[in-house]
Parts: sequence; structure tokens; C-alpha cells
Amino acid sequence: MSIFEYNGSALIAMVGKNCFAIASDRRLGVQLQTIATDFQRIYKIHDRLFLGLSGLATDAQTLYQRLVFRHKLYQLREERVMKPETFASMVSALLYEKRFGPYFCQPVIAGLGDEDKPFICTMDSIGAKELAKDFVVTGTASESLYGACEAMFKPDMEAEELFETISQALLSSVDRDCLSGWGGHVYVVTPTEVKERILKGRMD
Repeated sequence: MSIFEYNGSALIAMVGKNCFAIASDRRLGVQLQTIATDFQRIYKIHDRLFLGLSGLATDAQTLYQRLVFRHKLYQLREERVMKPETFASMVSALLYEKRFGPYFCQPVIAGLGDEDKPFICTMDSIGAKELAKDFVVTGTASESLYGACEAMFKPDMEAEELFETISQALLSSVDRDCLSGWGGHVYVVTPTEVKERILKGRMD
């Protein structure tokens, strides 16, 4: 078993019309044993920028703390919050610094940039970015997530339809992966509001 699969995870970000959604499962396990069913994988950096971390849970929490620290330093120095593109470059640089002993995490970054244009990207554990215009997925359920997203995604969805699509994609995908699941956590972000919802899923 790969170290990335040790705790199990499913993460997905999807783009809509001037909005985006980011969703994750809620299971924390040690291989096949479930430890917690309310684990947080998605973190808010600021109102228009969210970070999801799949992979090894301990590394994800450490990495999040380091990224918050760097973002706060940037805020103090620049007197503004980071744009999603800038934040993605910073995450990439931080991961690449540690390339010989990497954080076993695969981040998903989703945010609203200039003129409310949604930005999503993911990267591997040493910071190689993969940009997308529709959706990005990562985690142990990524293969089934790709299939569900390819089937369900439509361009320029409004916030409510985007929520429905990302939720259905997540719930149907984690049912095909025994290391992730146990409900879902969805954020839908528009220029004016952030909606957070908890999904109930199969509890087995």
C-alpha cells in the first residue's frame, strides 16, 4: 500500500459560471480501520481561496500550518490577500523545497481570481502543477472521480447546479473506494457568498 493511501481520501474541485465548488469525503482511517468520520480536508485560506489536502493526514495538517504562516506573512508585507495563482505557485515552491523528503500530500487549490474568474489546480507531492478549466480530482478515489466528473460536468453551471453535480460525483465515486467516504463536505464559493454543506453518505 502506498503511503498516500494510508489514511484514504477523496478530493474534487469543479468550476462553474463565476463560481467554484470544492468537496471532500470525511473519513480518516488507518488502512482499512476507520478512526474518525468528521475529518477536515478542506481549509479556508481567505473568503475566495480554499485548499484541499489529500494524502497522509499528519503531513496535510503540518503543510496547512506552514501555508497559513506564509500567507499571513504575505498579508502583512503586501497588505492584501493572495490571488489563487500566486498561492498555487507558493504551495508548489514549498513542496519542491522538500522534494528529497516530501510531504506526502496532493493539494487541490480553488479560488476566485480577478474579475471573479474561477481558478483550480492540483499538484503532486513535489509541486508539479496541473491546471484545469473544468475539474481536478485527487485522493484514493481519484479514478472513479474522474469517470463521474467526465460524465456529469457541464460548462458554465450556476452555483446550485454545480453543488448538485459535485455532490453526486463525490458520493457515487466514494462508494467504489473502500478507503474513502462516510459522507461529504462541500463548499460552493461565489463572488458574494460561501456556502458550506455536509453530505450524508453510506456509513460502511
